[in-house]
Amino acid sequence: PAAEAPVLPDVGAMIAVASGKGGVGKSTTAVNLAVGLAREGLSVGLLDADIHGPSLPRMLGLHGTPEVRDGRLQPVSIWGLKAMSIGLLVDERQAMIWRGPMVMGALKQLLGEVDWGPLDVMIVDMPPGTGDAQLTLAQKAPLSGAIVVSTPQDIALIDARRGMAMFEKMRVPVLGLVENMSFFCCPNCGHRTELFGHGGARAEAESAGVPFLGEIPLLADIRFSADQGAPIVASAPDSDAGRAYAALAHTVAATIRRLRGRAG
Repeated sequence: PAAEAPVLPDVGAMIAVASGKGGVGKSTTAVNLAVGLAREGLSVGLLDADIHGPSLPRMLGLHGTPEVRDGRLQPVSIWGLKAMSIGLLVDERQAMIWRGPMVMGALKQLLGEVDWGPLDVMIVDMPPGTGDAQLTLAQKAPLSGAIVVSTPQDIALIDARRGMAMFEKMRVPVLGLVENMSFFCCPNCGHRTELFGHGGARAEAESAGVPFLGEIPLLADIRFSADQGAPIVASAPDSDAGRAYAALAHTVAATIRRLRGRAG
């Protein structure tokens, strides 16, 4: 039988942003990382692979249905990158009650039937957990690496560990851990409170022998900017949150350039 054509041959690196569980801020991290990488001068695609809970349209401020040209979906250009989400193709209020094969079909469509064009990097906002969708993506998409997002507390780190183990089994290198909701600073008095503990992801990264990529504080501005469709790394780059995401993007950009150098 003829060999399958490579998926996304014009994408230099494909990086999954994943978490072992939901609610740790994975999508917010993926969006701000992707926008931050575009601000670093890279050509960036952002794929929303969270089929059951697509949140990228809201976080990026996207409305309307993507254009179809010559039978191929056109990604939407916004915030300096190209983006695509199943959320652009269905009503926001529609329940995504899809069985496994439908989810797999949607993922393959988002990968193979979208006119992404040449990109330095594609960031994939993965579904939470370690199920069929994650395995399909790791098998079908040529992932260069994965970034795992966790909050600092033990219960989240247990699931982050499972996420890292999954990528290890799929032979996808874990490029590092991000500690989200790392600490909270009172906007009135500046007092710092570590609501979920602190430093757990850094210790986990050291234990697993993977890089620690940085801490993102728990700030109301991050939530507000996501709800408003204005990623904070671009809408308020000089804020504490904007600088934290920019630092993360700077670190990851160096990793991407290293990966591309190795591939070339």
